[in-house]
Amino acid sequence: MKKLAVLFPGIGYHCDKPLLYYSKKCLSAYGYEIIEVNYKHFPHIKDKDELIKQAEDIGYAQTEEILKDIPFSTYDEILFVSKSIGTAISARFNEEHHVNAYSIYFTPLAATFKYSLNGIAFHGTNDPWAKTNLIQCACDEAHIPLILYRDANHSLECGDVLVDISNLHDIFLHVIEAIQTVYPL
Repeated sequence: MKKLAVLFPGIGYHCDKPLLYYSKKCLSAYGYEIIEVNYKHFPHIKDKDELIKQAEDIGYAQTEEILKDIPFSTYDEILFVSKSIGTAISARFNEEHHVNAYSIYFTPLAATFKYSLNGIAFHGTNDPWAKTNLIQCACDEAHIPLILYRDANHSLECGDVLVDISNLHDIFLHVIEAIQTVYPL
């Protein structure tokens, strides 16, 4: 059985930071081939809405170039794991290329919900990039489970190392459960 996981990082949250680093380790242990989408040259814009719009377009164009030769139809299982702006980019790619990947959305932005979604989302209630009530409503409308972390920021961290480690443990219990539910062994 061929399995593929594609990681879509955020602007400043690359694949060696905890959520994506442990995703790689977890998915490798489950036999997934891993592809990392690494963006370059994001704009330096102070306005959040304009930054998100331009970053999505720039990141999407780079993603199309990076993934253009991947034969998605040859895989039995496909997972997209994304963080922040990567959630919008992965959702857009999944929809426009009809990949039908199951997705893990770490700290999705409002822009993510413009697309058809299939997966599970994680959000911190102290995330300055996305309002909790908006994310809750959007996840309800998209019919995707949302796991909330009280007082956690856009990295799903709260500043207390032991709480952050405990949250990571909980996050990956949910990730593993979701994967096993969608793609039973």
